Parts: sequence; C-alpha cells; structure tokens
Amino acid sequence: MRQIVSAILLSACAAAHTAELDPILANSRVALPALVVFKGELALDKSPALQGDARTHAVFQAAFARDASLKAQAIAIGRPDAERLWLVNALFLDLTAQHAAQLAARPDVAEVRASLPQKMQMPAATLEAKQTLAMPYGITKIRANELWALGVRGEGVVIAGADTGYDWDHPALKRSYRGWNGTMVDHNFNWYDGIRDTAIGSATGSTCTQAASNFACDDGSHGTHTMGTMVGDDLVNEQIGVAPDAKWIGCRNMNLGNGRPDTYLRCMQWLLAPTDLAGLNPNPSLAPHVVNNSWGCPAGAPPSGENCDPINVLRQGVATLRDAGIMFVAAAGNSGSAGCGSITDPPALYPETFTIGNSNSADSMSGSSSRGPVVFDGQTLVKPDVAAPGSAVRSSIPPTGYASFSGTSMAAPHVAGASALLMSAFPALKRNPEAVEALLRATAVPIFSNTQSCGGILPAFYPNNVAGQGRIDVFAAYQRALLGDFAHRFEF
Repeated sequence: MRQIVSAILLSACAAAHTAELDPILANSRVALPALVVFKGELALDKSPALQGDARTHAVFQAAFARDASLKAQAIAIGRPDAERLWLVNALFLDLTAQHAAQLAARPDVAEVRASLPQKMQMPAATLEAKQTLAMPYGITKIRANELWALGVRGEGVVIAGADTGYDWDHPALKRSYRGWNGTMVDHNFNWYDGIRDTAIGSATGSTCTQAASNFACDDGSHGTHTMGTMVGDDLVNEQIGVAPDAKWIGCRNMNLGNGRPDTYLRCMQWLLAPTDLAGLNPNPSLAPHVVNNSWGCPAGAPPSGENCDPINVLRQGVATLRDAGIMFVAAAGNSGSAGCGSITDPPALYPETFTIGNSNSADSMSGSSSRGPVVFDGQTLVKPDVAAPGSAVRSSIPPTGYASFSGTSMAAPHVAGASALLMSAFPALKRNPEAVEALLRATAVPIFSNTQSCGGILPAFYPNNVAGQGRIDVFAAYQRALLGDFAHRFEF
C-alpha cells in the first residue's frame, strides 16, 4: 500500500511557535533568495482504488489547491511577486534578515531557509568516435536487449529527467523527444527551464540563455548523457538507450552545474503537472511515468553545500511525486571513498527515493559509489536500493557527440530505462512505482565480489549497504512480472 504524503509533511503545532530560521539568513547583511515553507498537510484521498492516471490527478488537485492560499499569503506579507511552489506549500523570494525574522515569527510558517547554489562535480569525459551497431555494455549487462528481441522497447511510457538540461535535437535523442512529431517541434509541456527566472540563470558562459531557455538546451552535457542512456538510439549506429521507444521530456534544474533547493523544487513541481513554456496551464495528464535524478543537494553553506539541511521541504517534493504514481530514481552519490554512511545528500537518502549504486562491467561495485546505511528522520535505512552499470558508460553529449562518463549519475538512468521497459510490457505497472521497485529488487543479481560490510550487514547478505539488492536484471524482472497480480500492487 502506498504511503500518503500527509504521513511525512510538517504538521501544524497548536502551541505558540517560532519557525526554524536559517542562520545564514538571520546573519546576512544582504537580501538572499529564500524559501518560506508554510504549515499544513496535503489532504489526499486514501482510497486504494486510486490507481493509474487517477492517482496522478488526485495528488495534483490536492497540491495545486494550495496555490490560491499561497497567493493570499504572498499578498499578506507584502510580496505579491513571490513565486508560489504549491508542490511543497512554499514561497520563493529574496529576503533580508529582518524580513526573514518577521516571517519566522508567523504562526503559519514552518521554516525559512536560504536557497543557495553549489556547482555539482561533473564526471570527466572520455570522448569517443561513432560506433557501428554496437551498444554499451550496460544494455546487455541488465539484459535490456533480450526484451528488445521480444518487441519490448519502452513504447507508451514517458521518461523524464531533471538535470543540466537536454540537447533535444541530438541525433540519438531527437526521435524520442515528445515534443518532436517527425516534422515540427513543440516544447510546450515537454520542456521547462527551471533556471531562467532566477539569479543564477544568467551565469557567464551558459549556452542556455534567456532566449535559449524556450527550447530544450544543455549547458553541461551531463543531462544529455543521462538521457541517452535512458532512450538514446539514432537508428543508424548508436544503440545507447535502455528504452529507445519511450518518449522523453525534461527540466533544467542546474545552470552550468549550479543548482539550489528552489531550482530542484521548481522542476519537481513541473514534473507533476507539465506546463507551457510560460509556466502556465499545468496538466497532470502529461506527467511522466518515471523520473531520473542524477544530482544531489548537499547540506551546509556554499561553497561546500547547497543549504539542504534540514531537508524536509525537498522530501515533501519527492514524496508528492511518488504518491502521484511517478517513480523517482536517483543516484546514490560518488563519495564511496569516504566509506560506509557516505549516502548523505538529498534526494538519495529519502525512503521514497529509489537509490542507485554504481557497478562496473565485471559486476563489481565501484569504489566511488556512495555507501549506506542512511540514518534519516529517526530511521536507519539500507541504501542503495539496487545497483546498475555506471562505470565507463558510453552515451550522448552535445551537440552530436558521444563520450564515456563514470559515476552513479550514469547508473541511475539504466534503472529509469529498465523501469520504462517493464511499464511498457505491463501497462498496469504505470503509476505503480511500488510494484516496479519490488520487481527490480526481487530479481537483482548479487555482487559476489563485494567484501565490504557497512552498518553491520555482511556482504553475503542482501540487501546490504554497498550494493542494495544487487545489480538489476530487467529481463528477469519481466519474467517475474509474468506471474504478477497487479490488482494487489504486486507486493513481495
């Protein structure tokens, strides 16, 4: 049974209360971009009958209903220009220390925090020449090609990503972009730039300028690479994507690799109900079925972090998407050299996130792949959930090239693509992330070479805090699903 968002949202406190005020804001001498998070739970229909797209629509309607109250709140605090993030019941605006303190004293405010950017550490690229009908090892390692032979290639499923952006007309991506009909392109409801209207949207050197933000662009190549692993196929030489017949849409949540809490949330909100290019007319009918997130939001102040501590508001966003039936896949991080307990950043550490570790062509875990356990909100969680190929993965980069990157950023798209294959083969799995995750866990392949124990779990026991349940095998998951009872959520 799915967890409802109300189980994890901040509840109103009857006693007199001063909201948590971020020390960075409280001590700042200049106005800073900030999130003002209001109290109040998301009222959802708890009926188990809500499945498929009805599940998505119900969550959207409950969340979007807060937009009117947020508008009233913005007017009440004298800032009608504040951006309304109804997904998490928050306003985004620039605040002085004095104004932040005034807002924190309001009984209806839960948290006031600065939203500050940090540049993500991008993987080093190894540029490669075109291949001739060759596919990356990750495709065969997870046995996606065996599903292709059965005609299962992701048709009927929409994959999304939130990243540095996406080069929509890359030869390996253009045919599968939802905004391309073979003759014309329409980016409305298929692409959104979560950066263009923020202070970091004008960073020197970005190719995603104000004008360029009206079409899908990528100023860091990272996003284009991840999308290639999910859906890439140029129909000539390059068969790089796990689910080449799925459609894709995308949102840019980093500018030259710089992201911050509000840009991540802006994309999450758009993913629940894609809008036109102006951010209007949200439509949950066009929401994706699975979202890849190869990014992290570190705690602490810049330059070492993005001020994601505490991180309640981002968790609300992730939980709302999952509650809407949107599978949320995320990279575990690349801090494995720090040892056990190195999965520390949102969104990888959330219970609602399907967290992915990085394995290589020999089915060994990469030393850089972050390890669990995760201690979060009073719980000790085994993370990652599963592993997937993430070392030396060949995929697309702008404008027309190919390169090999390594990291959990490359592993997570394999899982998003594998999930799309399962949903394509069994449409009842759409809007049922719990069942897809259960299938992938139940059929994962043990990483026998692992000798590391983390959190007191020996490497021979699964799940463990190094490899999770092991490396995914999508063909085995398909075979297991042939026996599935989708009417009962296919729980194991």
